[in-house]
Amino acid sequence: MTSPSPDTATHQPLAGVRVLDLTRLLPGPAATRHLADLGAEVIKIEDPSPGDYARDMMRTSADRAAERPSLFFRSLNRGKTEMRLDLKRAEDRDALIELVRHADVLIESFRPGVMARLGVGWDTLRAANPALVMCSISGYGQDGPLAQGAGHDINYVGYAGMLDQLASADGTPIVPNVQIGDLLGGALTAVVGILAALVDARATGRGRYVDVSMTDSVFAHNLMAFFAVGTRGKASTAGSDLLNGGVPCYGVYRTADDRFMAVGALELKFWQVMCDVIGKPAWKDKHWALGQRVGGDEARAVRDELAALFLTATQAEWTERFADADCCVTPVLRMEEALQHPLFAERNSVVKENGEPVQLALPLRFAD
Repeated sequence: MTSPSPDTATHQPLAGVRVLDLTRLLPGPAATRHLADLGAEVIKIEDPSPGDYARDMMRTSADRAAERPSLFFRSLNRGKTEMRLDLKRAEDRDALIELVRHADVLIESFRPGVMARLGVGWDTLRAANPALVMCSISGYGQDGPLAQGAGHDINYVGYAGMLDQLASADGTPIVPNVQIGDLLGGALTAVVGILAALVDARATGRGRYVDVSMTDSVFAHNLMAFFAVGTRGKASTAGSDLLNGGVPCYGVYRTADDRFMAVGALELKFWQVMCDVIGKPAWKDKHWALGQRVGGDEARAVRDELAALFLTATQAEWTERFADADCCVTPVLRMEEALQHPLFAERNSVVKENGEPVQLALPLRFAD
């Protein structure tokens, strides 16, 4: 492979793309954070007061002493140009329209219809710039029975049938600390839609309006539950199916020090290697693939024995035993441990300033 030229090596994919970001909190700012990391110029537009609520979320005493916003805000908005506009004022609406004339993308997250009521809806903006890509992120979409409904991540994953799949042993849904609707739905889905519309706009000169419903996006990715309904008539309960704890070879096991190991020995070859490491060769034929006694009594018996075995050593001891074994058995790390792990350190997955982590890096690598 030939080496890239210096110009190619330093050119970012979205260099020259200008994005107007009217969003706040997590979904929209995370989306434009990705676009900025890819080289886009992002102008973050906030109302005069209080601005983006994320400025004060999780703000520490050290932040206040330094007169800076929270890490939440700083991490999501690094490198963006900040501007304040009050869209209830005619002169500020005119200023936004003038910015649109020289922009490629505008992204907003008001409730459906708010931009139009303010006088800066899609029809007005595309008249100012026919090539504009406008993306609206909302909880339930721009139309439909819940379009004007309020919601947060927990509501979106609840409606989409996903929270039901994240349950404890007694069936109680567990509220995840990864905002699936906000990040998968609001951020990544928006980025995909924006990039697709940008490609089309560059080819045709015509922009597009992108309607992103966070609930729709979660629903569209709730695939295993969808497959279960299609094949068995209903979604699987926690601990009863192939990928949610119903087989011994794919699950989470507690260790002697009250930590956990993730066992992903789904394929027979990985299961057999695992059996060698744990000294259980008799278990090598007790592997369950899809459709073979998933969640059955024998599967539960082996899972219980395996659980008892993992309780005989600490997480560090099991990690060492499996270090050179190619069988998908790994420690469940805490975030503070993950930040220090060579997997992320050697791939520069954490952006630091003055030695302090300030952002999780864009999870893309380009050959040049």
